[in-house]
Amino acid sequence: MEMTGARAVVLGATGGFGAEIARSLAASGASLAVHGRDGARLQALASELGAHPLQGDLTEHGVVDRVLDEGAAQLGGLDVVVMSAGAVAFGPVADLDEAVLRQLVDLDLVAPILVSRAATRHLAAGGVIAQVSAVVADQPMAGLAAYSAAKAGLTAFDTAFRREMRRAGIRVVDARPPHMETGLATRPLAGDPPGLAQGRDPREVADELVAVIAESAPAPDWIT
Repeated sequence: MEMTGARAVVLGATGGFGAEIARSLAASGASLAVHGRDGARLQALASELGAHPLQGDLTEHGVVDRVLDEGAAQLGGLDVVVMSAGAVAFGPVADLDEAVLRQLVDLDLVAPILVSRAATRHLAAGGVIAQVSAVVADQPMAGLAAYSAAKAGLTAFDTAFRREMRRAGIRVVDARPPHMETGLATRPLAGDPPGLAQGRDPREVADELVAVIAESAPAPDWIT
């Protein structure tokens, strides 16, 4: 894909990884619309990148469709849709409230499925849908059981959805990045994070993902 002038939407762009994906896409020459829930952070990122801001809670009914429709209208169509919004909760499942579990699955699994469905209305042959899953999709962890299940479910969805999109010529990218220093662990829905080794620089990981989207580099083992 020629990235110069490519029309891209990044959902969850105000997060630590999503912001770096947006910056990497902008550096590659893409025209951007960026999404987030926090209005102040969203406006700051949009101003930094010269991007169109799209605000909304992706777990609320109808918001995914509205955000994708607005992004397509602002950019004159879409070539790339990246779903990077997500949340985490720590601790044994027995200790987590039902509301937390539902919120986690809604954002980490249901919302990405809805994003994929909405994206199909706007992408033509050659378009790309990139979903950010996580390394726990392949390596589930105790204390992250619900998070692991949601991310594994997303990877399973991406595998099947990729087959559905082949005839339309739309690529589906499933990214299961390693632990990164994004700050996500400091903002859990519940629980306290375990001790973790130093993670990778999210900017480097974002550049690797964008290179795969552009098909300018081979996919590392965490991207299919």
